[in-house]
Amino acid sequence: MTLDDAAELSGGLRTSLDFSADPGHEQIRDQVRAFFERDLPEPAIRAADRARRIPREVFDRIAALGWPGLSIPEEFGGSGADVTYGAVLVEEVCRRFPSLGTNLVGFAMSARAVREHGTPAQQAAILPRLASGEMALAFGISEPDGGTDALRGRTRAELTPQGWKVNGRKLYTSFGAEADAVVVLCRTSPAPEGRLARGLSLILVPTDQPGFEARRMELMAHRAACTCETYYDDALAPAENLLGQEGRGFYHLIATLDEERILAAAMYVGIMQGVLDQTVQYARDRHAFGRPIGAFQALQHPIADMATEVEHARLFTMRAAWMLSQGIDCSKEAAMAKLFASEACQRATDRGMRVLAGYGLVEESPMERLFRDARLGLFSPVSNEMGRNFIGERLGLPRSY
Repeated sequence: MTLDDAAELSGGLRTSLDFSADPGHEQIRDQVRAFFERDLPEPAIRAADRARRIPREVFDRIAALGWPGLSIPEEFGGSGADVTYGAVLVEEVCRRFPSLGTNLVGFAMSARAVREHGTPAQQAAILPRLASGEMALAFGISEPDGGTDALRGRTRAELTPQGWKVNGRKLYTSFGAEADAVVVLCRTSPAPEGRLARGLSLILVPTDQPGFEARRMELMAHRAACTCETYYDDALAPAENLLGQEGRGFYHLIATLDEERILAAAMYVGIMQGVLDQTVQYARDRHAFGRPIGAFQALQHPIADMATEVEHARLFTMRAAWMLSQGIDCSKEAAMAKLFASEACQRATDRGMRVLAGYGLVEESPMERLFRDARLGLFSPVSNEMGRNFIGERLGLPRSY
């Protein structure tokens, strides 16, 4: 192909790329910033983090703003926005309070599962309630002995005359103690030889019953996100609470992974931006040796590197989000975005903490919370080692595990 051929295909050698700000994205950013200034200022965030619990009125307020229904179709009371809007929302929230961002990612994933795999009756019954904030779902996937190896989970479900009877245990179930139901990945039939992904199903298990118990886990990071250990002891779910096809639950789950990784990447972009904001402000305000400490290259250069990586991670994340919104396969790009953003976030929080020094360790400083919350990204929602394995396969390399 010659340059003339390329010009003819593109209508002239002028790019169609557009990096101008999206008005809808900017409106979401403005709304989130106003929410934190008005309804959840820094002292309230700090109190929720220490209490390891976000007050109910905060969720009522974000429901009134339409955040839980952002990706839910308009016919069910949502906004029908694509994943680029979800990424902007999560980023901006995590700039201030990553625990709340974790819950928003869970809300988006559960809404997508019902939207894409629910029956028309399930969609009509559940999606409007999710959009209004009247109902919340959690995901139960990881188990004590499984971690990333979800295919070997021990949670079982059996169809009885009373409905599905579920027995097992799940770890790291975000919002598990607050949700109305948990979408549980469980084995409903034996796996054929060499086909562990088959025979796993997704079942909506109501939490208001004797057979269900949720215990909050006291984590170092994302302390207010209500991360739980959940127990199922003959927990019952109506037969119609099967989500998607029986035995195909793991495949349904895989279909949501690209969005989950993109939103996770946005989470760590937000933390990086929050760290950058704190670091730049402190470097301007703090004086030593007769001048602002930001005037010294030993501090200024790492801050410049931090700012560069924030922009890199944001562009990478938004490109993957745009691809997904356009129906373009982005599994490799989503994994790369999550990998890069979460690793860059570790570097950013380390650099920020070095600039703030002792003040960064004080709980009154947002840096202390962001430093802790950044650590989760190295292994959640998937470890970066597994992410690298996945990327390697997509590059045509042999499977490494």
